Amino acid sequence: MIGSPLARATDAPGKGHHWGMEAVHEDVPRGKLVDLGIVGTTEEILAGPSHTPDGSMNFFGALRRAIATTGYSELKEFQRVEVTVADAQHKR
Repeated sequence: MIGSPLARATDAPGKGHHWGMEAVHEDVPRGKLVDLGIVGTTEEILAGPSHTPDGSMNFFGALRRAIATTGYSELKEFQRVEVTVADAQHKR
């Protein structure tokens, strides 16, 4: 889930390119090589500071904000939260 965002790092081996999960194979790559572009270093993508407003950088800051917004103070508490998934076909 974090492969594509990390592929956008200046220090990533693919230099902004990613095969995606449809390419998983032991011997040969398949699928489509996607040019994701480069947004910053791995450190900037994970810990900031962010230079873009689109959420592609500062993942740790985004996680801290999500935890705080939901009223929790620690990651362990946040992990124990019951997840509710709304049925997309259910209409009120």
